[in-house]
Amino acid sequence: MDSTRPVELQPGEGAPGLPCPPDSSELVRECLNQFKLTEPQLRQIQARILGSMELALRGEASPVPAVRMLPAYVGSIPHGTEQGDFLVLELGATGASLRVLWVTLTGTEGHQMEPRSREFLIPQELMLGPGQQLFDFAARCLSEFLDEFPVGNRRLQLGFNFSFPCHQMGLDKSILISWTKGFRCSGVEGQDVVQLLREAIKRQGQAYSIDVVAVVNDTVGTMMGCGPRSVPCEVGLVVDTGTNACYMEEARHVAVLDEDRGRVCVSIEWGSFGDDGALGPVLTTFDRILDQESLNPGAQRFEKMIGGLYLGELVRQVLAYLAQQGVLFGGCTSPALLRQGSILLEHVAEMEDPSAGTACVHAILQGLGLSPGAVDAELVRRVCAAVCTRAARLCAAALAAVLTRLQHGREQQTLRIAVATGGRVFERHPRFLSILRETVNLLAPECDVSFTPSVDGGGQGVAMVTAVAARVAAHRRMLEETLAPFRLNREQLVQVQAQMREAMAQGLRGEASSLRMLPTYVRATPDGSERGDFLALDLGGTNFRVLLVRVSTGGVQIASEIYSIPECVAQGPGEQLFDHIVDCILDFQRKQGLIEQSLPLGFTFSFPCKQIGLDQGILLNWTKGFNASDCEGQDVVGLLRQAIGRKQAVKLNVVAIVNDTVGTMMSCGYEDPRCEVGLIVGTGTNACYMEELRNVAGVAGDAGLMCINMEWGAFGDDGSLGALTTCFDKLVDQASINPGKQRFEKMISGMYLGEIVRHILLHLTSLGVLFRGQKIQRLQTRDIFKTKFLSEIESDSLALRQVRAILEDLGLPLTSDDALMVLEVCQAVSQRAAQLCGAGVAAVVEKIRENRGLNELTVSVGVDGTLYKLHPHFSGLVAATVRELAPRCAVTFLQSEDGSGKGAALVTAVACRLAQLAPV
Repeated sequence: MDSTRPVELQPGEGAPGLPCPPDSSELVRECLNQFKLTEPQLRQIQARILGSMELALRGEASPVPAVRMLPAYVGSIPHGTEQGDFLVLELGATGASLRVLWVTLTGTEGHQMEPRSREFLIPQELMLGPGQQLFDFAARCLSEFLDEFPVGNRRLQLGFNFSFPCHQMGLDKSILISWTKGFRCSGVEGQDVVQLLREAIKRQGQAYSIDVVAVVNDTVGTMMGCGPRSVPCEVGLVVDTGTNACYMEEARHVAVLDEDRGRVCVSIEWGSFGDDGALGPVLTTFDRILDQESLNPGAQRFEKMIGGLYLGELVRQVLAYLAQQGVLFGGCTSPALLRQGSILLEHVAEMEDPSAGTACVHAILQGLGLSPGAVDAELVRRVCAAVCTRAARLCAAALAAVLTRLQHGREQQTLRIAVATGGRVFERHPRFLSILRETVNLLAPECDVSFTPSVDGGGQGVAMVTAVAARVAAHRRMLEETLAPFRLNREQLVQVQAQMREAMAQGLRGEASSLRMLPTYVRATPDGSERGDFLALDLGGTNFRVLLVRVSTGGVQIASEIYSIPECVAQGPGEQLFDHIVDCILDFQRKQGLIEQSLPLGFTFSFPCKQIGLDQGILLNWTKGFNASDCEGQDVVGLLRQAIGRKQAVKLNVVAIVNDTVGTMMSCGYEDPRCEVGLIVGTGTNACYMEELRNVAGVAGDAGLMCINMEWGAFGDDGSLGALTTCFDKLVDQASINPGKQRFEKMISGMYLGEIVRHILLHLTSLGVLFRGQKIQRLQTRDIFKTKFLSEIESDSLALRQVRAILEDLGLPLTSDDALMVLEVCQAVSQRAAQLCGAGVAAVVEKIRENRGLNELTVSVGVDGTLYKLHPHFSGLVAATVRELAPRCAVTFLQSEDGSGKGAALVTAVACRLAQLAPV
């Protein structure tokens, strides 16, 4: 999306200074107005944060980074199927203590077991001593905690909640940047804290086997602790002593990852927003005083306006000022009121809560050594409300920036999403969430947001991260095991190439072979000297074409017309069918002004035939809904000539019957004389090539060339591909109309690849890897996956959301994880298909090279077919495989244009040229 340019903030109501008007109500108004934020100001903050997020995502450096946008390496949210026992170690989340939890996930929605935990106080000397001692202490605490459980020899998976500033470099690798919260252990900063913990566990020499799977911050834990919902929870928001948020970003947008698929959780680290001065116009005098008196002046400016650690201090500053101005407590202060940190978040929440009554306010103020008057309680409540309302609205502006980022990044008109909330401000402040929700609705009206409180995000959420990581790893193993048979290595491809070479030789010798190696009686490819007008007839279905092809020095020009064959004709008497075809040719000749001309005609007849001459082809059997009588076993060219004879007005000279693969080679051969191979990879697959006539046993003569129609779809029907045949191939074969036949074609062509994918998805679903293990009725439907879906899904230009949309249009309700796995399945199946095809082409071009005794061969391959042309990677994979298996052949692939029409005419043109050269 376009980056949002930084917006200058405008001053709010009230001046930054604090004049002392004589009217106390005016003084109160001006004091509290400083905390009011207008809608334009909120939108400017939203825009500034959004712009900063996008800069950081792109990796564009900033002297004072407003937000960090750190990847947390969590790539999946809970599915609800996670189960098992998990350990959690929390260090730094609760100050000078360490907590260990045992969390049991049942994998059953609505049935969760209460985690068991134990807290260990950390001695002061460990917080300030050598780092090794601290981590050894943590390892001893783990061991002591586990002594209470019947662990046995189980390998336990642990999630590490390490709540200090870190540079996370992987799910289980995090470098400590600096200690905070009173810790100053030596030898830890700049080190991987996960590795330090692992080493400490190893030094402990305990009987427990513990695997540290993930290191997690509390914000990510909050999001993950939300659990599975009907609306995905993909944002975590924490407002505790400090504040932060995280969300699931498209991985391709995170520059440091160099990933283009899937999603990853990004920790925004927004507490530092405004450190560059962006918040200056809305900072109050009290904010500036608080910052100057803090441990880190000038840093974490946004957090100091929102975090629970600072809200009480802001309230204290205001109350002290008003008391000093004579507006509160009769102008009296107390040592406690003037002491930093004397008013806590809990005090603010209780004093603002209307249900607590004035007695609660009086009790808290009296505890500070103050003597509140009758009207003081209400004014104190107004101060608390002003400070906390501003905090909630600032937090809402930042959250609205995140939601806008998600909506634009996913290009959704309406974003439906859940936000997991955590932290003491949400837990203890009565109105914070309602103000937040109201302001988010104002700033991001196109986002449908629900808020869900996280249950023990620091513990249960970290366990969930660990569980999700374990689930993803287990599913990854099962996916790899499933797809392993499709990932062919060089040795396997070399074996396929050798087997095809042997089958080619056997077929050419007339021996039993899965390759028919049929002579086509096409003896030459175009040389560019062909000239003249030719007719072509393309019959392969209920629609057929008649073409006029003009070959001249300027190239090839084509005029054509499509005619339909009614069902009653396609299934009636054969004589009626061929009479109808001739009537259509006659109509075409009239329209083209060719009635008196006798033009050579090439006949592309795309039904199973045995060719016994260039102009002779015996129909073996009808397919594609045709069943015309008295045609099978007959020469179809003869049947066409008989029909021409019955129509006295028609003058036609049928020169050749053409296979579409040969037509493809000839069509490309006109553009490139080196084209001596034809390849079809569409609904089906086939290949042809120019063979030395001396090697063709069934045709007389030794000199010259002969185009051989390999019919390579049947390669492997003799069982030679058994080692590469998967259980999914067998399922597809068994459900086909010709079990046991066309085995090579069923591993390559578009008619079958989608079915292979469907069976793999069914298998993965049964393992619980896909669709949460739920049976998807739509997936039981045969042929749900068409070739075009595979091509669309694998397109590099599609984002993951578009892949999801394609699959959802097929009726498959799936998560982003599911979409990624479906993508991998499609890639594995299509890659194997392309590699097998490449191995076949390598066998052909090597045969041509060896036939001619060449050290190196330069040759072109004419290709047609929707799978080859439309799939984004198929052609490249075929070419790469040929380069690897036939390194002594320089092979160029040319995409054919109209092989069945133009190619048929060029077969005819070449035949006419050769006839003119033949001796009388």
